[in-house]
This record gives sequence, C-alpha cells and structure tokens, in this order.
Amino acid sequence: MQTSQPSPPRPLKLNTGLDSNPDGIGTHGFDAQEPPEQSLIDACVHCGFCLTTCPSYRVLGKETDSPRGRIYLMNAINQGEAELTEAAVSHFDSCLGCLACTTACPSGVQYDRLIDAVRSQVNRNHPRSLPARLLRQLIFSLFPYPDRIRLLLSPMALYQWLGVSQLVRRTGLLDRWSPQLAAMESILPRVTPQCFQDNLPETVPAQGEQRYRVGMILGCVQRVFFSQVNEATARVLSANGCQVMIPKSQGCCSALPAHQGETHQAQALARQMIDSFAATEVDYIIINAAGCGHTLKDYGHILKDDPDYRDRAIAFSNKVRDVQEFLAEVGFTAKLSPLTDEPLKLVYQDACHLRHGQGITQAPRQLLQQIPGVTLTEPMDAALCCGSAGVYNMLQPAVANELGQMKAKNLVNTGATLIASSNPGCALQIQKHLARQGQTVPLMHPIELLDRSIAGQQLA
Repeated sequence: MQTSQPSPPRPLKLNTGLDSNPDGIGTHGFDAQEPPEQSLIDACVHCGFCLTTCPSYRVLGKETDSPRGRIYLMNAINQGEAELTEAAVSHFDSCLGCLACTTACPSGVQYDRLIDAVRSQVNRNHPRSLPARLLRQLIFSLFPYPDRIRLLLSPMALYQWLGVSQLVRRTGLLDRWSPQLAAMESILPRVTPQCFQDNLPETVPAQGEQRYRVGMILGCVQRVFFSQVNEATARVLSANGCQVMIPKSQGCCSALPAHQGETHQAQALARQMIDSFAATEVDYIIINAAGCGHTLKDYGHILKDDPDYRDRAIAFSNKVRDVQEFLAEVGFTAKLSPLTDEPLKLVYQDACHLRHGQGITQAPRQLLQQIPGVTLTEPMDAALCCGSAGVYNMLQPAVANELGQMKAKNLVNTGATLIASSNPGCALQIQKHLARQGQTVPLMHPIELLDRSIAGQQLA
C-alpha cells in the first residue's frame, strides 16, 4: 500500500494590499543606495524550509512575517509592484535577525545581507511615528556608549533601592502607557558597585609560558552590567598562556546599530574599534558576547565602501574569535576541578549569533564537558531564538515575550540545575522570563564556570 507524501510548500503570490497605501505615507520604494540585491533575492527558490525555523513566523503565523514572505516583499518593492508603506515596514520590523533561516536554507540564501540592506532603506525612506523615533534615538544614543550608561547608574540604583521598580511592575501602568518602555524597564539588570568600575588593566600577563598575545573586547552592556564575565575571561585566557591586551580607547563593536540599519553609526563605531587595536600587535582578538562577535567578524562588509578602512577591517575581522571558539581551537591547557561535590547537570543555551551567525555550536559544549562532574543536556527547540535579538525585545515586546516564555520553559524542562549562556542580551531575556515563571534556576556564562573550575571554587 502506497502512502502519499506531503507536497512541499508551493511558491505563493502574496496579496498583502501593500501597494494600496491606505495610510498615505511611505509612497515610494527603495532608493538607489544599496537596495537589496536582486541576485540575492533570486537565490530564494521559495521552498519553505525557513518557515518552521523562523521565530516571528512561529509566533505570528503569517507568511508575510517569514523570511520567504519578506523576500517576496523585497522583490515586489524592487520591481515597483509594491511600496514601502507602514504595513510593509511592519513585516520587516517583525524580523528578529536571528539568522536561523540561513542555517535552514538549502539554497544558501544570504538573508542576513537582504534584511540588513532593507533596514538601512527603511531608516532613510520611511517616516516613523514620533514615539518610535524618540525610542530609537534613546536606544542608539545610550546603549552603545558605556560612559553614558554609567551616567544613569546612580538614578537607576536609587530607582531600584527605593522599590519604585517593583511598584511600577506591579501596577502595570507603564505597560499600558508604553509597552516598549515597559519592556526596557523589565530587563534592567541590578545595579551593583561593580557597575561603576573598570577593574581590568590594559595588560594582563600570561601565566606560565606565553603561547599567544591576544586582544580582548569589553563590550557595552557587558562592560557595565556583566563585568564579572570580562574579568573571568581575562583570567581564563591568562591561565591558558595568553598575554591579554585591553585597550582603554575601545568602544562599542557596533552590533546594535548594525543590526537595526543605523549604518553611519555602525561604520563610525567600527572604525573606532579598529583604531583602538591598531598598535596592539595581537595574534587574535577575543570577544565573549555572541552578538558582538558576529558583527566584529563582519567589519569587512560594514566598511566595504571605505577605501581607508576596507583592508584594515578585513584584517581585523580575520583575527576575531569568540572566546570559546578560540580556546577550543588552540587547546585548553589549564587544570579543571569539579564545581560541585555531586554531578552537575547543565543546559547550554545557544545564542543565535553564535549558532547561526558564526556557526559555533560544539566548542562551548566541548569546553563545558571538560569540567569534571558536568553533564550536559539539550533543550527542546535549541535553535529557536529567545526573543532578545539585540534590542528587539524592546522594540517588539509582544513577540519577544512569547519567545522568552518558550525558551525559559524549554530550558527548565531539561531538569538542569544551571543554565549556561554566552550572550548578555540572552541572559537578561531568559532571567526575566524565568522570574515570571517563578523559577530560580541560576544562569552563568560558560567562561565563568571555566574560571571557577580553574580556581577550584565550587558553586554555592
């Protein structure tokens, strides 16, 4: 008896009404400054493999909020069959940029290049509402600049210590007034005395024989709110024979603006980063945040039209390694001790820009499994985004919250007693949704666990 096989998804001719422009705004298409390349659009064969991997499609259930649907829309605008209306922009904005579709695509469609080009077009050619413009200005004027974040630490600390934050969250008033600002407030990390300090020197010597001379990038939010991760990174690198160079002139890697189409800001920050490491003469440049690492490795593209920086950008990116990627590549030499007296069951959470953007999945797991007594477990939907996606959870809180709830539930359901996560945005998002579910499972960066294991410090 023959069984019928389900037919593959057929190409769809979307009828979105996007050319009708009921709002009367955005009555034009893309401009001539690097629109999405038609050859990249044509590479999509509309097979539909991307659909089930796409987090926005998973939540919203609309073809127009999937990679395939957005590519149809890009093509229609390129061909003059649709306009860059409010409705069109909403479908591009719903994309998290998690790149899961690039991993799933059998045709190798460079969706990341397409959505980056579109977002730059949207920023130039679509008139956003005043509240949306003000929110974006706040985000991109604050988060890529650690010194500006630190100016707000004292009022933030007072806001938390006086219990105002708890009152705001209990009343739900901010949610009703501005869901985006409420989302931003809900992921604020706890302000501690360490947030005000930069404790790392410009040079950390290697322990024992020096094997490599490496540069280390501190990040923005990472530097202020996760300084313990940076300090652990420097210690682990030093323990594995690396002299660590940490230029004080370094700033933001440009990931946040680059992922949201803020092209000029991203280029300026990339140039500053390249300049800050110019005199260090390092073998590698190490980063411990997944989203930052993906962008640092893409400087050649970000500065491709800059004749003064293009070659330097490529040379810089060729040296960039995620810290876990680097340690697995050169060999981990430090002796590791158990973190607990009993076997420790860990679950590792894949950050999208590490798994899909950089193709790094095994290195973190291999390093964690070298710690005596550690057992790794895998969550359901490990490749699905947690909803953080840079600043997505602040700009699109409804979708982000649903994804965050899924991710937290899947991690808890593994029965693990600790979560390991390699990105600060993911950490904040997951901790928020663990708390909302009444869960107290601790979360740490894998490098913190390696640091404690090297030092012989057991977990409390």
